[in-house]
Parts: sequence; C-alpha cells; structure tokens
Amino acid sequence: MVKNITDSVIYVGCDDTTLDLFESQYVVPNGISYNSYLIMDEKVCLMDTVDKRASDEWLENVKTALNGRTIDYLVVQHMEPDHAANIQRIAELYPEMKIVGNAKTFTMYNQFFNLDISDRSITVKEGDTLSLGNHTLTFVMAPMVHWPEVMVSYESSEKILFSADGFGKFGALSADEDWACEARRYYFNIVGKYGAQVQALLKKVAALDIQTICPLHGPILTENLGYYIDKYNTWSSYEPEDKGIFIAYASIHGNTADAAKQLKELLESKGAPKVSIADLSRDDMAEAVEDAFRYDRLVLACATYDGGLFPCMEEFISHLKAKSYQKRTVGFIENGTWAPMAAKLMKASLESMKNITILEPTVTIKSSLKGEIPESMQQLADALINA
Repeated sequence: MVKNITDSVIYVGCDDTTLDLFESQYVVPNGISYNSYLIMDEKVCLMDTVDKRASDEWLENVKTALNGRTIDYLVVQHMEPDHAANIQRIAELYPEMKIVGNAKTFTMYNQFFNLDISDRSITVKEGDTLSLGNHTLTFVMAPMVHWPEVMVSYESSEKILFSADGFGKFGALSADEDWACEARRYYFNIVGKYGAQVQALLKKVAALDIQTICPLHGPILTENLGYYIDKYNTWSSYEPEDKGIFIAYASIHGNTADAAKQLKELLESKGAPKVSIADLSRDDMAEAVEDAFRYDRLVLACATYDGGLFPCMEEFISHLKAKSYQKRTVGFIENGTWAPMAAKLMKASLESMKNITILEPTVTIKSSLKGEIPESMQQLADALINA
C-alpha cells in the first residue's frame, strides 16, 4: 500500500491478513499491519522496514514511492524482526544508504545479519538530530518500550511523531474496527510489563507539538490525539480504565463455570453496571488479560486439579504476573470434590503482586452448587459491588 500522509511523508507499509498468530501466540482475526514510511526531501529517509512475510510487497511499495530516487537514510527505531527483517536486503539494494540507530541497535543488528554496515552506520543518542532539508528528525530514546534499543523520532516541520511500537494495535489497516479494543489488547500483552518506561517516554514527548502519530502497527493517528495519549497514560500507570467486574473461570466439567455464571447473574441483579466473563479454557487468553487490566475488580473461579490449579488458570495468573498486574480488587471461587486447594494457591499468587486488595469471603464449592446460591456467594457479590 502506497499513500501520502502529507505531501512529503508517504506510507509504504503492508497489511498481513493471513497471519494466524502474532508473535506466535496472539490471535489476530483481522491480521496486522507492518508500517513503514518514506520522508521525501533533499535527502530521502526510510523509517523502518517490515516483517519478512511482506518483503516483496514492501520493496515494490518503496520502489513505487521513490519514483526513481534513491534512499539516503534508513532510520531503525526497533530491531524486532516484524520491523527490521529487511534491513540487510534494503541495504544491499541501496549501497550508498546510511543506517541510523543507537548503540544498542547496532549490537542487535550484528546478531541478526551478516552484512557489515560499520562504515555506513550513524549512531545517535538522546536529542540528536538528522536534517533532511526542510525536515529534521529528533531522536528520543525509549528503552524497554518494549526492547532496550527502541527509540522514537519527532519530525518538527510537520509535527509528526514516529512512535515505534507505541500507539500500535492488532488488525490490518483494511480492518474496520474500534481502535481502543485491539490497541488495549496489544498494549497489555506486548508492552504492558513496561509501564514505568512508557510513563517516562510520555513525559519526554509531552513537551512536543504533535499533530500526527505514525506507529509501526495500526492506523496513522491524526485527530483527537489527546484521547490516544490519555489511554496510554491510564494503561501505563496501571490504573483501571473502567469500573466493572471481570470474572475469569477455569472449569473442568462445567460446575465451576455454572458458579461463575451464577455470580454474574447475581451481580447484575444487585445492580452491577458492567460484568464481563471469560472461559479461560476456550476464550482468547490475550483478551482475558486485556479485560483483567481494563476493569477495577476481578473474580478468579477455579477447579482444583491434581492438588493445584486447573492449567488454564495457572497460565492466566502467570500472564498477569508477567505483565505487572496491580491496583485491583480480587475475589475468589474455588471448587473441589474432596480437597479444594485452588483459592489458597490463587491468593498466594495474587498477594505477591502490587497493591492487590483481596476480598472475603472466598466461595468454596464441593463439586456443584446443585441449584443453590450459597450465602458466601451473596456476601462476595455484595463485597464486589461495594468495593
């Protein structure tokens, strides 16, 4: 896809609508975009490359946009292969092209590629600039957002922030879908661990006059930028985005699922405005992680399995811990026919996380509810609504 973002900045990225799993783990029903940009000035600057899955299409896009010109600079903002896979290939096609990155960029480059670019590399650091003629790029280091070499670039004449993986989302550009849902799922599952680093970057760019954000995945953002920046500020500070209750259950034979669904109905009958529920065995795990961060309250409902947690619950809690889950209120439902252990184990995991409030009572089910709602569930529902 070749399209003008401005008179001088051209999109040359590609949609990938056949990819099933992004990073071999995240379901992408509407694909993904690999974004790359050309800045056309006295000097021509290419902003990042794309994944190897889109190499041929991307190279054709670049050639079309260049319209006979050559590339003077390639800026490498992020060395992850979905953005950097074609560095060597484009460097071989344009032997006079200089490659711009920071010191960590080039260390990683040498781990991925065989082509020696030492005599063509330009190493930049925080605040360094690159003049292209009428356009000037200023480089802002963004370590651990979400790799250590990441940097973003601000073009001052057109007030464009090239934001690397920041403000990215799942979904091809051709997908007609809400930005927030897939941007949230992308953020918490990929960048979410590094909230402090995202906060540091947001503080750095707050002083810039930004009118356009060009991420490496997802749509170019040109309107209501305060909305997107506010979302990132909320997400990266680990504050709940919405008041609501998310119930995540791990059920073997359906009895724990029945209890979770009855709690949902009970909460709604008591006036809870928003209750979301997920079957961890069958629903998208990444979406469950997203919802856990989105809402301020969480209920974990799990069957005891071999004296431990049913595996999908263990996996879910592991994801929460890895992504620095915090600042939430959590309740528990456990099930076991002879020795319920799930609540004890779930509590131990959640208590190791930051600023987690544990609600009582725990609801303990012996095999099934048999059509009855125990008093402990009534009490947990009240505690959740009043939390």
